[in-house]
Amino acid sequence: MARTQGSHSDITGPRIRAAALGLFARHGYAAVSMRQIAGEVGVQAGALYNYTPDKQTLLFELMRGHMEDLLAARAAEATENPGADPMARLENFTRFHIRFHIERPDEVFIAYMELRNLDPANFAEIEHLRRAYEDELETILRDGVGHGVFAVPDPRVASYAVIAMLNGVNTWYRSAGRLSLEEVETLYWDMVRKAVSA
Repeated sequence: MARTQGSHSDITGPRIRAAALGLFARHGYAAVSMRQIAGEVGVQAGALYNYTPDKQTLLFELMRGHMEDLLAARAAEATENPGADPMARLENFTRFHIRFHIERPDEVFIAYMELRNLDPANFAEIEHLRRAYEDELETILRDGVGHGVFAVPDPRVASYAVIAMLNGVNTWYRSAGRLSLEEVETLYWDMVRKAVSA
């Protein structure tokens, strides 16, 4: 019996998170009820509380999962491409960011648009994870300034601007469009390079 319950939990938990992700992305966190999530999964609303204490926890776990996946993927990428040249590191970061996020439009939308709906403690944890990712870009920019290849008066502000620009790809790119993802990466890399170069 315990094995059956565990198996059911393994199946239902991911289904609940997937349903919440889709509903939050389409309608917004505030407009979605636990009853709607339950209906999407095909269980009674009360059954959801066997898997999550509340809607806030669902939102937080979705955001945390996205950020942990991002940091893990970035760490693997940086290990494979450890070059010391700030320009090469910035290009690698730019292309990585676009590739990773383009495959996760709902996660990206929620990660940025629903931050305001997190409880203070949850917000602080997500901000900590975001800061860890942004710190890498800021470090690359600072190193580039130190090497004389980048000219940005405030690397922290520049890192925010670069990430905001790269996130914009998700608002318009479609795989069936006239540009391939690699072409989009190259166009955005050219814009980022020109924006920060000395």
